Amino acid sequence: MTVKRWMLAASVVVASATHAEDRKPPYWASIASGQAMIRSGPARNYPGLWLYQRRDLPVRVVQTYPQWRRIEDIDGIQGWMLVTMLSDRRTALVRPGRPRDLHARADPASPVRYKAEPGVVGRIDHCDGAWCHIAVGSRDGWIAQGELYGVAVGETFKG
Repeated sequence: MTVKRWMLAASVVVASATHAEDRKPPYWASIASGQAMIRSGPARNYPGLWLYQRRDLPVRVVQTYPQWRRIEDIDGIQGWMLVTMLSDRRTALVRPGRPRDLHARADPASPVRYKAEPGVVGRIDHCDGAWCHIAVGSRDGWIAQGELYGVAVGETFKG
């Protein structure tokens, strides 16, 4: 890798880390690692509360402290996690209950492409306030926004 390319790559990493640190809670994030510990306080010397072993799990960031984020999961469990264990990647979890329809379009009358079981995690790249486009592995479709944890009611974004 040339020095110019390395400098560009390093500046992109620094810019995205700075962006993540400048965000004001509450906001959505996802777990970046296959194993990430939450602690009772914002330092490594606080006791571990829970070890998450699921990459891309959506969490809500509710408080910040230098290099630490207080997060909340779908079950309401809160704790402190190192910012390096979190990603800005938008993901969502299908809420508990019955399997949910993934439609061909953001329209309940459109054909159902797949069914998503409760607990399935996918990456979301677009929400219009009522529907979100979700990708689960190589499969994708539109799901009613209220069926997901990882996006606020009525939230709109394009990623």
